Amino acid sequence: MTVIGAGTMGRGIAQVAAMGGYDVYLVDVEEKILRNAVEGIQKNLQKGVELGKVSPEQQKASLERIKTTTDRKLAASLADFVIEAVPEIIALKIEVFQDLDRICPPHAILATNTSGLSITEIAASTRRPEKVIGMHFFNPVYLMKLIEIVRGMETSAETFAVSKEVAARMGKEVVEVNESPGFVTSRINALIGNEAFYMLQEGVASAEDIDKAIKLGLNHPMGPLELGDLVGLDARLRVLEHLHATLGEKYRPCPLLVKYVKAGRLGRKTGRGVYDYTNK
Repeated sequence: MTVIGAGTMGRGIAQVAAMGGYDVYLVDVEEKILRNAVEGIQKNLQKGVELGKVSPEQQKASLERIKTTTDRKLAASLADFVIEAVPEIIALKIEVFQDLDRICPPHAILATNTSGLSITEIAASTRRPEKVIGMHFFNPVYLMKLIEIVRGMETSAETFAVSKEVAARMGKEVVEVNESPGFVTSRINALIGNEAFYMLQEGVASAEDIDKAIKLGLNHPMGPLELGDLVGLDARLRVLEHLHATLGEKYRPCPLLVKYVKAGRLGRKTGRGVYDYTNK
């Protein structure tokens, strides 16, 4: 398996793939990003050992199955299955898939970890649309059990069946989704997160109390503003902009969210979002 993109999602996907027994090539454009990814995977596995959820033998074997490289051609030319986890920018994803289509063996399946972009559009940029599929993982990948498996217009039954088996070996549950903007979870999540920003903008309650109300009143594990900071407010904004363009006015991004992104307050990854993480 080859994973393209070693950010938060890519490194998580590489980890669960290796734990499922796959030999994994993790690819990114900079060695520094790859080193940080491996360090993150090592920490996650060590925590799993400390909690008794991962055996020392499984930890060692999983780490040995992961290789890293900045050479996409080297990694993809060996792949049976590729999962792309680059930022949610359709032009970037299409560029990556066109490149993979040229490099990968003819039998290789190409999956995208998009949370809401068109699988059909991405697949149409390749010569193997029947082998292109969506696999939407959730953050943190090593803890969250769900994968949304999304069919494009041309996705074959065989590609779906193989992708479902891959997910099972990773220890995941799946839901089958016919392509629609935002799939299932992103449509619901975008509405909740956007409404939380509108309430914050209107002064309905503080950020802390909005999140507390949703956690204690609706039994969500995280509040919507906390979750936005975790996934990245820029990523949240891109999803909303896509849903607004494809599904209409109810997904118009809150002006306060737009302002946060313009200010560079993107969440945990920049140290500040709705909350301040600089001293944590």
